[in-house]
Amino acid sequence: MVRLLISLSSPRVFRSAVPADPSRAAGVRRMVAAHVRHWGLPEVVDNAVLATDELFANAVRHGSSGPRDLITLTLEYSERELRVTVADPSGALPRSCTADSAAESGRGLAIVDALADDWGTAPPEPGTRGKRVWFTLSLKGET
Repeated sequence: MVRLLISLSSPRVFRSAVPADPSRAAGVRRMVAAHVRHWGLPEVVDNAVLATDELFANAVRHGSSGPRDLITLTLEYSERELRVTVADPSGALPRSCTADSAAESGRGLAIVDALADDWGTAPPEPGTRGKRVWFTLSLKGET
């Protein structure tokens, strides 16, 4: 089940709840790309998609117990930045690690850190459990 919430009061906010299933990653990437392009922000599409993909993968792998859990993605576009938030049901905070050069995983937060202008964690929204991990991309010259 996928639940969508599109704010009618602010056309610059998009929220979607996606099952915590790795097979949903391609759809998440397409969804992020489509909304960022719709908002006229082609210069940040690639970074937004890649950083979101890393946070979604972390949420699925480390922040959920399986596809019955939902990962909530929120995209917010303001005059100065694009903010993407990925919320999962686990209260365990993400930890950066140094991946061995032969390792197939362990670089997600380093990638987010390299792509984003800022990133961090926040407590869950009131009435929910887990955590939120967010990143921002500055919009230079956007109005």
